[in-house]
Amino acid sequence: MSLELMLASVFVVGLLGGVHCVGMCGGIAAALTFGLPAERQRRPAALLPFLLAYNAGRIASYAVAGALMGGAGTLLSRLVPIQLAQRGLLVLAAAFMVLMGLYLGGWWAGLARLEQAGGVLWRRIEPLGRHLLPVQRPGQALALGLLWGWLPCGLVYSVLVSAVSAGGAWQGALVMLAFGLGTLPNLVAMGAAAGAIARFARREWVRRAAGAAVLLFGLWTLWAAFA
Repeated sequence: MSLELMLASVFVVGLLGGVHCVGMCGGIAAALTFGLPAERQRRPAALLPFLLAYNAGRIASYAVAGALMGGAGTLLSRLVPIQLAQRGLLVLAAAFMVLMGLYLGGWWAGLARLEQAGGVLWRRIEPLGRHLLPVQRPGQALALGLLWGWLPCGLVYSVLVSAVSAGGAWQGALVMLAFGLGTLPNLVAMGAAAGAIARFARREWVRRAAGAAVLLFGLWTLWAAFA
């Protein structure tokens, strides 16, 4: 799979995975606005700098993680024949995407165990975020986003596996950047209209439709690995 096609794919996965993002990070995005003066909370234009700063920090952390995973993939490709490594990593990425689709649709909850494993690191990071609340300045929101980008998330982990097969550190960073940009509309909207977005995302048909779409992307990626 070309890098351009992978970037487009993970962007769409981030967009479709918004129902999961609302559940995992939506409360945090909404909490950014709760510490602001009431008159500012009522004006979306006044909230936007805080929401964009938070999400910029979150996506930056994704890019760092993607660079690390892409670099690890390069090292792996030097240990085994390059074609075998690329195909194996792409199959692994496709498998994780299929599992993520099942997870999003509510058909299989196995990725929740992976999120629990990521909680080991998160327990060390999360207390740092408490010192940044309530958020009063965009700089605080940026710092909070940098920390919250490491929140254990099965959706993020599944795309990180794709970053391993991207071809290098900067390619892995680009993959996670594209994914993060895909999640951006949902989380910015969540911060500005928390209640309405959350109610929509909880609807079963929305979750199942998003899960089915991600599942199809995973199956298509699996087919591409052997095409």
